[in-house]
Amino acid sequence: MDFSAKLENLKTKVDEIVTTAQAAAAEDRDQLKQRVDKAQDDANQAVEDAKQRAGEAADRAESKWAKMKADAAARREDIKAKIDERANQLDAKGAAADADWAEQDAVDAIDYAALVVQDAQLAVLDALDARAYADERARVAAS
Repeated sequence: MDFSAKLENLKTKVDEIVTTAQAAAAEDRDQLKQRVDKAQDDANQAVEDAKQRAGEAADRAESKWAKMKADAAARREDIKAKIDERANQLDAKGAAADADWAEQDAVDAIDYAALVVQDAQLAVLDALDARAYADERARVAAS
């Protein structure tokens, strides 16, 4: 299997996130809300696509990666709910505390994403090694 296309798509997505974050930093709350809604729609579509692919591979046991995807979907819903409830925050001190929490949560999410990318690298190398070993075994068996 050639993982290059998937890795290029990941790189493109990260580049898009950097560009979006840079642009969003200068936007007002209404513009940010539109970005959040679009990001939520995109994430929901990605989850649906992943579910469809999982359905197509129903004969495989559910992997730890599928659970991680479900956990990520739950985190996105939690973040969206917090954004929606933020409008109810009237106290400046409470709003500042919420902003501090949200900023730290974003840093943690980026750190987690970096770890998951490392896990993806290891998984790709594992898959390549498994395929090389299977091909080697097939050549030995054919001799």
